[in-house]
Amino acid sequence: MDPKLTEVAQLFERFKAAFVRNDFDTCSNFLSQLKVKLTEFGSLPPLFQNTPNAVKELTLARDIYEHAVVLSVKIEDQDAFERDFFQLKSYYVDAHDRLPSSPQEHPILGLNLLRLLVQNRIAEFHTELELLSSAALENPCIKHAVELEQSFMEGAYNRVLSARQTVPHETYVYFMDLLAKTVRDEIAGCSEKAYDSLSIKDARQMLLFPSDRELLAYVSEDHPEWEVKNDAVYFQKAKESAPCKEIPSLQLINQTLSYARELERIV
Repeated sequence: MDPKLTEVAQLFERFKAAFVRNDFDTCSNFLSQLKVKLTEFGSLPPLFQNTPNAVKELTLARDIYEHAVVLSVKIEDQDAFERDFFQLKSYYVDAHDRLPSSPQEHPILGLNLLRLLVQNRIAEFHTELELLSSAALENPCIKHAVELEQSFMEGAYNRVLSARQTVPHETYVYFMDLLAKTVRDEIAGCSEKAYDSLSIKDARQMLLFPSDRELLAYVSEDHPEWEVKNDAVYFQKAKESAPCKEIPSLQLINQTLSYARELERIV
């Protein structure tokens, strides 16, 4: 085997050993070294040179970037996820005919769709979806993301939250928790505009919490402007603290009259 390929393979084994130990700082250090060493392989994107070890190098690099994407989820770094995913995507698309399919491809493609949904990048979500084959669309990981997007757009928030219990891959839990918070923040914003107060029981049902304790923790952490007393949640305090902008009615009237005079002069 080529010495460079052997060196990268050995370093990757050390990365995977640290990954199993959940030593993510060491993983990040090894990953930085691996990315530098991968630049020495001419067979990789964007050159795709036909070297003697091209298939082995491409397969190893793809495996490294797949682990990089999963690592970014483990350390909850969405920027790193985006960078590593777009480097990995080239192996799925441009090197598709050169490599055997990866068992991690559909889980990672579905994970990216979920990330776009969490970030409310719906146009990009649908763009990525249109690039997938009909076979990929039938994969449980892809279908999970598609069904979530449909439920979210329909406002079926209970289906969105319950979907966390049926994630097709363990890495999905991080984004599902973020999506659950997005959903609850959306409901909370509507609730405080629609009601002056709600009983704790009604607020818990409205925000889809399984217990009063979780509701109170959410209020304390995310909405300290709400007031909890007498077994109820009061939103009026938040409404009163919100600044109310006055409409400059006199200024608008004067501008309208000025426009009317100018129009009359032109006619």
